[in-house]
Amino acid sequence: MKFLIDAQLPPALCRWLRDRGHEAEHVSDIGMIAASDGAIAARAEADGAVLFSKDEDFVLLRLPDRFALLWLRCGNATNRALGAWLEPRWRQIEVLLEDGERLVEVR
Repeated sequence: MKFLIDAQLPPALCRWLRDRGHEAEHVSDIGMIAASDGAIAARAEADGAVLFSKDEDFVLLRLPDRFALLWLRCGNATNRALGAWLEPRWRQIEVLLEDGERLVEVR
């Protein structure tokens, strides 16, 4: 799977995803760190990427089903804590996305 990581998530998340066999790029790596949510949404759509974000605005921007959104509903965390929080949830997230789910909310 291909992921586009939004600005409020750490670039280190790309390495975490790559270690699990996925493609991933962070908005900072592609010159979009200060881009509008609309521009980031358009990039995810154009690239066929799952947008990985904590930003609630993307829930509406993705309509009508423009791109898949992995929406994290967790507080701020260190890179290590974020990885530890995601790890037990990750296989279920992958299954949902592989099965075609276009909005995955993770609490």
